[in-house]
Amino acid sequence: MKVVTPESLRMYRRSLAEIDKKILDRVAEIIDEVRERGDDALIDFTREFDRVEGDFQIEATDEEFDDARAQVRAEHGDILRYFLNAADNIRRFHERQRESSWMYTDNGNLFGQMITPIDRAGVYVPGGKAFYPSSVLMNIIPAKTAGVPEIVICTPPLKNGSANPMVLTLAKELGAERVFKVGGAQAIAALTYGTETVPSVAKITGPGNIYVATAKRLVSGMVGIDSIAGPSEVVVLADHSADPELAAIDLCAQAEHDENNAVFLISPSRNFIDQVNRCLDSIIPTLERRHIIEASLNLHSFAVAVDDLDQAFDIVNRIAPEHIEVMMDMDSTEIFTRIHNAGAIFIGNFSPVATGDYYCGPNHILPTKGTARYSSPLGVYDFIKRSSFLSLSESYLKEKGDEIEQIALFEGFEAHALSVRKRLDGTKEG
Repeated sequence: MKVVTPESLRMYRRSLAEIDKKILDRVAEIIDEVRERGDDALIDFTREFDRVEGDFQIEATDEEFDDARAQVRAEHGDILRYFLNAADNIRRFHERQRESSWMYTDNGNLFGQMITPIDRAGVYVPGGKAFYPSSVLMNIIPAKTAGVPEIVICTPPLKNGSANPMVLTLAKELGAERVFKVGGAQAIAALTYGTETVPSVAKITGPGNIYVATAKRLVSGMVGIDSIAGPSEVVVLADHSADPELAAIDLCAQAEHDENNAVFLISPSRNFIDQVNRCLDSIIPTLERRHIIEASLNLHSFAVAVDDLDQAFDIVNRIAPEHIEVMMDMDSTEIFTRIHNAGAIFIGNFSPVATGDYYCGPNHILPTKGTARYSSPLGVYDFIKRSSFLSLSESYLKEKGDEIEQIALFEGFEAHALSVRKRLDGTKEG
């Protein structure tokens, strides 16, 4: 890893990548085609991009669900069981995020906030090389926990026109009854505007490639989205109490996702950094995805020996990483008070990012590229709406109406003021 100065990392801010205009224009064309031609466009794009031949049905049938379940149980029964165990943990974690409606009265006047789930959520599940069944859990469970009555999935089909059996099986187990075998920007367009087969949704969540991310950016506002995810990132903050080999492995774990992932090692010990670099040299050649890891480490990795912990945490908060592992001889309470900006925090030598990404409960759909400065992991709160309400008495309006009227007039809204004045005049006449 490149060793840099604390000052260079203190000023670090990973810029959001410019969208390639060719990709932007192509995605806009795809969205328009789906909006105008519906299912016909989806079928055409599926044949073009996913190379599906022969008869093709957009929606998975009951028979496909049954066949998928039988196949998964026969070939991957243990893995399915592990996924379902993880689902229990994720559900328990997200149940604590539920919010309740509330109200209060003040001299006979009623004020409050009503919490309701969105009507329908659309989950995008990537296919091919980027197939991550764990993302099925991370999207469906918080939506289901929020009380969303209908959750639908779009996922690219295999070349034979079927959906990935594990997607179908997990979807059914978790309560998403409808799966559409459509991927890419065309899936995002279908979920936004609806087609003859695919229903429009209130919000779209889930990861995807650059075409999916661009489509989500373009339809945002017409439909809700979770985020525009960028390449992943991790900070490993470690001192002498940490094992340099474990730190090196954890850096490799984040780097193996993509060549553009960013990894950081921050330590008060230059000797520890040197030990980690030596461990990287011995570990990387043994890993199957070593070429991706090497590219990520060469392009987007930094190590810095800080002068003190104040400097270390200042850098962390400026980076606002998606993940941070803290492997230091430090009380967890102090860690919580010092880290202000991070998507997910992993504390101690036995808490690698993989535990949260897959199994323990927290969501792995996290803010990237410094957006943890103002945003949060995907959660139950992403699938609810808050409506404020009030019910005022006649006496309240008599007491406060003049003030409300004058504020409206000050802002230049005569009809607003009149809506209050008419009621005040009516009460006086009465």
